[in-house]
Amino acid sequence: MKVNIQSVNFNIDKSLNNFIQTKIDNLEKYYDKIIGAEVYLKVQNTSEKENKIAEIKMLIPGDELIVKKECKTFEEAIDLIAEALRRQLCKKKDKQRSHHV
Repeated sequence: MKVNIQSVNFNIDKSLNNFIQTKIDNLEKYYDKIIGAEVYLKVQNTSEKENKIAEIKMLIPGDELIVKKECKTFEEAIDLIAEALRRQLCKKKDKQRSHHV
């Protein structure tokens, strides 16, 4: 699956890149028709500790799922997003299964 990662105003390091790729690849276990994913990472200039914004747009046939989180670290945000996407993909798969019965 094609994963496109864009970081705004900073350079993403290899370990974060691999972390994101692994998390997204793991979602294919729950839904095998994923076309690709677009990941946007941004650091907000605020005094808040939770200033890392991550957004993933997952492309699936006929639809796209978008989840956005703001956390202290990108890893934490990606973890939460992956979990939210997993739930959405499972729901989508269940819906399709019930239509095909």
